[in-house]
Amino acid sequence: MPNTVTKAIFPVAGLGTRFLPATKSVPKEIMTLVDRPLVQYAIDEARAAGIEEFIFVTSRGKSALEDYFDHSPILEQELLRKGRTDLLDALKQTDMESGQIAYIRQHKPMGLGHAVWCARQLIADEPFAVILPDDVIAAEKPCLQQMIEAYEETGGNMVAAMEVPHEKTSSYGVLDAAEDRGSVVSIKDMVEKPKADEAPSNLAVIGRYILSPSVMQNLHEMKEDTGGEIQLTDAIAEDIAAGGNAFGYLFRGQRFDCGSKAGFLQATVAFGLARDDLRDDLMNYLAEMVQANRAAQ
Repeated sequence: MPNTVTKAIFPVAGLGTRFLPATKSVPKEIMTLVDRPLVQYAIDEARAAGIEEFIFVTSRGKSALEDYFDHSPILEQELLRKGRTDLLDALKQTDMESGQIAYIRQHKPMGLGHAVWCARQLIADEPFAVILPDDVIAAEKPCLQQMIEAYEETGGNMVAAMEVPHEKTSSYGVLDAAEDRGSVVSIKDMVEKPKADEAPSNLAVIGRYILSPSVMQNLHEMKEDTGGEIQLTDAIAEDIAAGGNAFGYLFRGQRFDCGSKAGFLQATVAFGLARDDLRDDLMNYLAEMVQANRAAQ
């Protein structure tokens, strides 16, 4: 049986340039999706999967992210004084106990693989998860929990995967699948952002990973690609080439790319409609907007 996965790395060092000017002063990861920041969705997913240690790879200008997970005694006392136990319970979901969370700086923007490698000293010789908060996944059972349950049967490395149109494969890491086992596929190779006509499949890697310590060692030894970055996909592919097992997991759920403005807006609508306290007002507003647009055409 594989070792239990209790640590997760959250690469959050990016500048968020696609959301400027908002991200000039607000880290993208704490931009709110309805009433919770993106990173809270990632943390909640990790907790549901049994993660106990949370490692954030950050960069200069991310202090607001650290403050978000800290206790706020004055605010808590004020909510308690007013009897707002509902808000107090919601606030406590953001608290992280001392020792549960660690922050590491990525001093140069050298890609996802380099960001993961920055956490090497806190991982040691054990499997670990990687969660990209930009990828928000709405699912009845959280995506990482689905993956860990499958990982307990397979071991090795595991990446979340979904089918995408072939013309969009150049935007993703893509799997070369060796065997179809339903929701779990065995991987022969992985290719980072191939040309659409050269992609080995239309199975794209999404921002959830369960990785073996050997992948971290591969990252330690890898050199930069032509773009000056170290790719996580290449480190996993190297592990496969050395005889390691790797699997793609076709998760059950809907993924939203909240690293793009369109994806963020789509997620806002979807998560708003999923809320009992917001659904009716939002649905009525959307219906009115559709009618107004049709009338204007």
